[in-house]
Amino acid sequence: MNIKPLPLPPHYDPKKVANVWRVPYQERSNQARSWALKHKIAPAAEDQFKVLLVLIDVQNTFCLPEFELYVGGRSGTGAIDDNNRLCQFIYKYLGAITQIVMTMDTHAALQIFHPQFLIDQDGQHPQPLTQITLEDVESGRWMFNPAIAPSLGVSAEYGQRQLMHYTKVLKRSGKYNLTVWPYHAMLGGIGHALVSSVEEAVFFHTIARYSQPRFEIKGRNPFTEHYSAFGPEVLNDADGNPVGKKNEELFDFMLGFDAIIFAGQAKSHCVAASVEDFLGSIRNKDEKLAEKVYLLEDCTSPVVIPDVVDYSDLADAAFNRFADAGMHIVRSTDNMESWLNA
Repeated sequence: MNIKPLPLPPHYDPKKVANVWRVPYQERSNQARSWALKHKIAPAAEDQFKVLLVLIDVQNTFCLPEFELYVGGRSGTGAIDDNNRLCQFIYKYLGAITQIVMTMDTHAALQIFHPQFLIDQDGQHPQPLTQITLEDVESGRWMFNPAIAPSLGVSAEYGQRQLMHYTKVLKRSGKYNLTVWPYHAMLGGIGHALVSSVEEAVFFHTIARYSQPRFEIKGRNPFTEHYSAFGPEVLNDADGNPVGKKNEELFDFMLGFDAIIFAGQAKSHCVAASVEDFLGSIRNKDEKLAEKVYLLEDCTSPVVIPDVVDYSDLADAAFNRFADAGMHIVRSTDNMESWLNA
């Protein structure tokens, strides 16, 4: 394997990573074709060793400080620094990355993890970041908001039973409590969009390598959270009917590559949940497949809300488990060829 790192193209400006702006598609398209000719970058279909880059939720809502769920990490600049390194990684290894998959967290206002879904005995909604436990629901501290039942096409009785069932399943799983998140990743809103600099880098890759990116939409079901790219937190409702399913098609697609690289936000939540699910599917097939997975630890950050919650240790523990299972923890600034051959 001979992977030649490329220089950064002249249009890339790291100072713009923290901003929202319009990508000049036609201009970048012309530049990408010229760049490919100049550096003799072949179409992705000619790759003998196929590399997949999986970007988890690299959206404004998680990556920019003025948006709803900015992932600052302990440094406070986590997602911005991550995306600067991520863009440089894409440009540097433009000729080695065969295809890019991007997951898009996608929500509406009336969902189980948003304030409007729940009320207390006074008809008040919970504040963002409130933790809803099974005991809270059993005691009546928090209840399903019956006013939204017609909009969701269910009865108020069903909504309450589903809330009880949901918190019960979460407790049994030993994962997170139901978290009331700020309204975020709202479909049709600017927070839902990809970070402009990352979108530009992916578009440049698409044109230079004739490689269409694959988008995976997740999180639209009103009755379950959906951290992982491969399925929701709870698969069935209180009556045993499916509210979601595992994305086996995505899993099979990804296994068609020789190397699979994960990056994105947040390390403690959607990235960890996606890798955990991917590892679970791998173990059902062949544990050695974990060795083809690489985690870009410097292109992802944990959720840290100062004086409220810090998931850094939880995120690090998850990555340690993944490494123990055979996955590789790598850095974007290290030579790709060296860590693929290690």
